[in-house]
Amino acid sequence: MNTRATRLLNLLQIEKVDENLFRAENEPENGERIFGGQVIAQALIAASRTLDGYKMHSCHAYFLRPGDNKKPVLLDVERVRDGRSFSMRRVVAIQNGQAIFNMDVSFHIDESGFEHSEPMPNVPTPQELRPDAEVAKALDGSDSDPRLSPMAKLERPFEMRSVFEIGSAEWAENRSWSPVWVRYQGELNLSMADTPNISAALLAYASDMGLVSTGFLPHQTITNRSKLQIASLDHSLWIYRDIPITKWLLFHKRTTTAANSRALVHADFFSEEGVLIATTTQEGLLRAGEAS
Repeated sequence: MNTRATRLLNLLQIEKVDENLFRAENEPENGERIFGGQVIAQALIAASRTLDGYKMHSCHAYFLRPGDNKKPVLLDVERVRDGRSFSMRRVVAIQNGQAIFNMDVSFHIDESGFEHSEPMPNVPTPQELRPDAEVAKALDGSDSDPRLSPMAKLERPFEMRSVFEIGSAEWAENRSWSPVWVRYQGELNLSMADTPNISAALLAYASDMGLVSTGFLPHQTITNRSKLQIASLDHSLWIYRDIPITKWLLFHKRTTTAANSRALVHADFFSEEGVLIATTTQEGLLRAGEAS
């Protein structure tokens, strides 16, 4: 079993410190700063621990300060509203007495109703593509590309297979979209499956993988990411249907605009059968001329 996938599950088993207050640890692989997807996932679990019988359907988060990877995070949950159909929580992540992140998250009971969704883009299946980590590890020495993320060669909780193969001519072109298949590489045993909203938390983690850097893709022939300051500013996620998190999901990322050193990125998650599962949107800092 993938060790990072196992570690992520362990990190989502946050410690209850007091009523509405939880403590979370961090992944060591992401450098000095906390990965945004990790704190979104942990905040979602903290909120879920304060109610029963509801599924997360949307969250809206702001990244306020960089998180220190070497220190635990306190998650303070405010019980904003408990209704018959919807409940809402507000979570503030705290380090050194300061808020580094806050998120409003809404929960909904299961209801029947109208259904429709846009079709999945026509892209190759994951079985037709190579794993990103395998491709990235082969691009060493003279074949390396400064546009390649340093994270690409690392083991991740999710296997990733990009439609535009890393290092290819198509991958290096200016473009506004970046479809990639993702699949959680761990196993959800019965105790984990009973953890409220565990699949939603794992999807929330995945929803921040390579999202902000998609805003750079229309400009990648004129610079490389090492010359940019890139950071997530805010993040929203909407979940429509049950999440087959251990099966392949198409993570269809695309950017629509950039201005004033900010870029807007959207993404949809589709099941392998073409069913729309979730949508995410993020605005990120995209500042030229400064190292990230």
